[in-house]
Amino acid sequence: MKAVIFERFGGPEVMEYRDVPTPEVGPDDVLVEVHAVTVNRALDIHVRESGDGRNPVLPLVLGVDPVGVIVKVGANVPQTRLGERVAVAASVRCGTCGACLDGRPNDCVATQHLGIHRWGGYAEYVRIPADCTMPIPDNMNFPEAAVVFRHFPTAFHLLDCKAGIKAGETVLIMGAAGGLGNAGIQVAKYRGARVIAGAGTDAGVALARETGADEAVNYRTENLEARVNELTGGRGVDIVFENIGAPDLWPAAFNSLGGGGRLVTAGAHGGGTVTLDVKRLYRRKLRVIGGAGSDPWDIEATVAGAASGALHGAIDRVLPLSEVAEAHRLVTEREVTGKVVLVPERVLALTN
Repeated sequence: MKAVIFERFGGPEVMEYRDVPTPEVGPDDVLVEVHAVTVNRALDIHVRESGDGRNPVLPLVLGVDPVGVIVKVGANVPQTRLGERVAVAASVRCGTCGACLDGRPNDCVATQHLGIHRWGGYAEYVRIPADCTMPIPDNMNFPEAAVVFRHFPTAFHLLDCKAGIKAGETVLIMGAAGGLGNAGIQVAKYRGARVIAGAGTDAGVALARETGADEAVNYRTENLEARVNELTGGRGVDIVFENIGAPDLWPAAFNSLGGGGRLVTAGAHGGGTVTLDVKRLYRRKLRVIGGAGSDPWDIEATVAGAASGALHGAIDRVLPLSEVAEAHRLVTEREVTGKVVLVPERVLALTN
């Protein structure tokens, strides 16, 4: 099969688009013909550059969120699964640790991550345990499904599980033009909240409004804290959905919380080391909650929302898999609004 593989860390030039052996399936595995996979700043670009402290196993095929069609099944997997349109869960849980046995798979202590610890979806085929796949709604095409299943389970996890969002609350979504931020807007609206979106460009502000945000602020040209204070009548927001971790943006986002508010965060591409006003934290009874990943019920919520037509992936462009270096450049230099999606050439040939 064709795949994008790299054997050392570095710039885009370390990625090679070449023939590699097609994976063999184990008894509990399926082989998925990849129809789309997205490009992610941290889990693809930072891993390719340096490993990003995630201990990737080289040589490696990147790609944490492939979607496609099951074309081969292992001996313990029903033959009826052949031909299913599926998304692939990035995290492969051990199933035997205390957290897994306690029904908390997101806290698994021995997780293997697709595209980091095992070969991912920058390829024509990917091997994955059968129970790490989930059905794609019939009304969703593969590129959009890759975006939706990459970010929406995490957005549901942050807002439902960690923040306990309620209808009628006000939510500030940071990084609103990015994949997770865009998902956060849609999930918050889906749950009946009022949304104030924060983005760093006018194009990002426009995308946030198109996605459903009630208000949008360019935090590079406007005073975010003052604008949120104005939009909430001085009360502040109930929830801040933070996924940047930039030292220059965090204080204004944190200060936008009203009394008893909670900030949920999953993302640190802005640096990750920020200052925290502890006096404000305890005097206003605020909460800061980390919550990456997702649990099965977050995926169920994603499937239901996608099937209803309420959730949509924001895509900037679709490129052939062989143009992976250009895709990484576009994302690195922030020349896109929405996700870049890669599609293997053999799939493009079938659809054109």
